Amino acid sequence: MKNFLAIDTSNDYMSVVAMKEGVATTAFLPDCAMRHSVALMETVDDVLSRAQMRVEDCDFFAAAVGAGSFTGIRIGISAAKGFALATGKPTLGVTSFDVAAYNAVGGTPKKILCLINALHDHYYACGYENGKVILPPAFLAEEEVLSFAAQGFSFRACGELPLSAKAAVEIVSPVEGLKNAVLAKSENGAFGELVALYVRKSSAEINLCK
Repeated sequence: MKNFLAIDTSNDYMSVVAMKEGVATTAFLPDCAMRHSVALMETVDDVLSRAQMRVEDCDFFAAAVGAGSFTGIRIGISAAKGFALATGKPTLGVTSFDVAAYNAVGGTPKKILCLINALHDHYYACGYENGKVILPPAFLAEEEVLSFAAQGFSFRACGELPLSAKAAVEIVSPVEGLKNAVLAKSENGAFGELVALYVRKSSAEINLCK
């Protein structure tokens, strides 16, 4: 399967990748918070047009399933599912952590802790070693994250983090990461139902339980 459309609306940014016969056409909106639903279809149309592709030309559709924005995750998954349903093609999910893990600047450290800002000095985190997950997705306080440096982990993220003032964080490209993660997962045949990855309950659910 060589041709695909991949969408990442899981965080403040938005990435769209159209792959046609090994050539990637991309779009990246760095600050798309609360506007994913408005900007997504227009961006998809633009990327497909520049790639000289139609939705029907895609062999599968991929989406970032989280962790990240609860609303953003649902938007990306719904769009990919809609395209798949309309064309009868399969879907493939990658995590927001995969997007960071499969993207390296100057080589890949042995142990990586991929981070997403969860606000209020907390982070969503997932640990990788040689491309394999060794620490399942978790919701960690800042001091817990920093403790992983002593365990030989390097930190990586797809955007600037408040943590950067206290520890070195490698910032990588969300677009390259999305492309690389989808390519790697598709080569492994990781197709299936798109299921949102929520590392913790939403603020509304947490407040409801109080």
